[in-house]
Amino acid sequence: MALSLVLFLAVLQGASELFPVSSLGHSVVIPAIFHLNVSPGSDSFVPFLALLHLGTATALFVIYRKDWMRIIAAFFRTALRGQIRDDTERLAMLILAGTVPTAVVGAIAETPVKKLFTKPWIAASFLIVNGALLLGAEVLRRRDEKRSAAADRASQEAQFAGVSSLSFAKAIGIGSAQVLAFLPGISRSGVTVAAGLLGGLRHEEALRFAFLLATPLIGGAGLLEVPQLFGSGAPLASYALGAVVAGLVAFASAKFLIRYFRIGRLDPFAGYCVALGVIGLLAAH
Repeated sequence: MALSLVLFLAVLQGASELFPVSSLGHSVVIPAIFHLNVSPGSDSFVPFLALLHLGTATALFVIYRKDWMRIIAAFFRTALRGQIRDDTERLAMLILAGTVPTAVVGAIAETPVKKLFTKPWIAASFLIVNGALLLGAEVLRRRDEKRSAAADRASQEAQFAGVSSLSFAKAIGIGSAQVLAFLPGISRSGVTVAAGLLGGLRHEEALRFAFLLATPLIGGAGLLEVPQLFGSGAPLASYALGAVVAGLVAFASAKFLIRYFRIGRLDPFAGYCVALGVIGLLAAH
């Protein structure tokens, strides 16, 4: 790929990975709509995207670096002691519980899932499904909010709380939602935030938990896939620059979303995904 195309895809991935609109869906559908010289079926396509994802994972780690320092230390304390004693240690174990299901499924389903990337109409269809999932989560959440509207403020705050209030069963359920993101067009952050809302988290806490869950998974997948680029004849310098650009865009995107979800909802992203999916289907035929 030409450097200009690499940088375009880097910007696209850096923005769409953290927004609940699916970076994989965009990386397959957008080139098909505009007839760009991108071959999703090539052996280097997924490793290239994985390299861009490393930029995203780095951006998330930088944003939450203080949290991660505490979480990592808490994990080892808990593992050595065999007992959870505070909220940070509980958060470390919740992240572990939410990460394991997706990591296991990813290791098993990696090869068959990659075949879906070659068909833009599949990614476009899943973008529409992604929009429906986001909208459905918001509809159900608003119904719960109306039910709690008559309750006193303390009860309402208890109902929609922070990550530390999650049970391990709910953490596993929220983390398992990331499995859907192996399908091109289904957003990792979108389905995780949606699951978090249904699990009783506030919007901003659902986003925070989604980003914390995503960091080790995105980083781990990148480290596994990227070595395939070596010896493939790919323009490694251009790809590395793309990863840096993707990381910078992801950093800005994450900062925006953290502010947005203090008052915002998933509805606008749902409408966008449905519209892009319909356009992608029309372009694919």
